[in-house]
Amino acid sequence: MSLQSTPRFQSVQRELTDFLRRPDVRTAPAGIEERRLTIYRDLIYNNIEDFLASGFPVLHSLYAEDAWHALVRDFIASHLCQSPYFSEIGEEFLAYLQIERGDQEGDPPFLLELAHYEWVELALDIAPDDLSEIAVQSGGDLLSQRPLVSPLAWSLAYRFPVHHIGPEHQPDLPGDNPTYLVVYRNRDDRVQFMEINAMTHRLLHLLQDDSIASGEEALMQLAREADHPDPAALLQFGLGLLTELQEASVILGAEDIAAHG
Repeated sequence: MSLQSTPRFQSVQRELTDFLRRPDVRTAPAGIEERRLTIYRDLIYNNIEDFLASGFPVLHSLYAEDAWHALVRDFIASHLCQSPYFSEIGEEFLAYLQIERGDQEGDPPFLLELAHYEWVELALDIAPDDLSEIAVQSGGDLLSQRPLVSPLAWSLAYRFPVHHIGPEHQPDLPGDNPTYLVVYRNRDDRVQFMEINAMTHRLLHLLQDDSIASGEEALMQLAREADHPDPAALLQFGLGLLTELQEASVILGAEDIAAHG
């Protein structure tokens, strides 16, 4: 639709939204009281800035106040949000960092990974899943049956130790080894994290593979991949690990193999 055929009120809306996103370079529509424009401008900015500061508290703490506000204003000006829901601003901000932001002077090298880690915590906190409604045998056999990984448990790998980053610890280079974390919401609806190793990270992903029918099968697959010298010992150790993960609500229980036949 051409500008000439666009109804006047839509043209005014477009001019107003352009101004609210970029008040320093856009002109406000004529005929709107300055006081009203100021209210709209401040309301939009302050709500978005407050949400990002509370949703990404560690990231916020690493920036000087002027630099933080410049980052938020660039997000508002540069990113076209795909979701109309306020609760998804965090995901939109992450997309902005990944796509539009690019390398900017003053941004830490771990920016994307830290932002992703903080977004995961936020996403799990507001996820609608109710663990009490998931049918699973909490007392099932974690070896002969298939352990069920919670939909609210995400096993993640990062180059930087994102769970240790803060104003007093800002590494310039990635760690010698990847950092593996499982971030999860437990049955008390509290978001927690657990530092794990590469084998546990792989085990959790194997358990989510439909071709794996039992905890024992997943552990034996892990033994083959690692060329483990004593699969029986790994099996015994793995049972203890699965039990620990179940106690933390990362694993919810065990399912009958027949359910996946």
